[in-house]
Amino acid sequence: MLTTVEKVLLLREVDIFSQVSTEQLAYLAAILEEQSCAAGESLYQQQDPAGAMYLVASGRVRLHREQLEITVAGAGEAFGTWALFDEEPRLSAATAAEESLLLRLDREDFIDLLADNVEITQGVLKALVSRVRGLIGQVGA
Repeated sequence: MLTTVEKVLLLREVDIFSQVSTEQLAYLAAILEEQSCAAGESLYQQQDPAGAMYLVASGRVRLHREQLEITVAGAGEAFGTWALFDEEPRLSAATAAEESLLLRLDREDFIDLLADNVEITQGVLKALVSRVRGLIGQVGA
């Protein structure tokens, strides 16, 4: 099992939590669920309902559409982040490329935490606005 400090250090690397203080990240760390996966194990399929974000603590997870590989998420990387905000079906499948330890953040738990903690909500909103501004800047360049 990972300690709260280890979970907070991993959360610091997730872009949508970049504006959330370390103290507040401890609240997020408390609601993360550890999930072990064997190599080749499917986490979800394309078009499955989206309900959680994942953070790779160790190992690697392949994101793909059928045989087309989109990317491979390694230790310290998050995937499925938009599932925290959007109930649309998954755009890709996720399969463990090797034995992996993941941290899962369920949307409902996340929303409950946001409702009770304005500092986390503000930090997440600031990070999202920064991300959108960055995308707009890329389009205009």
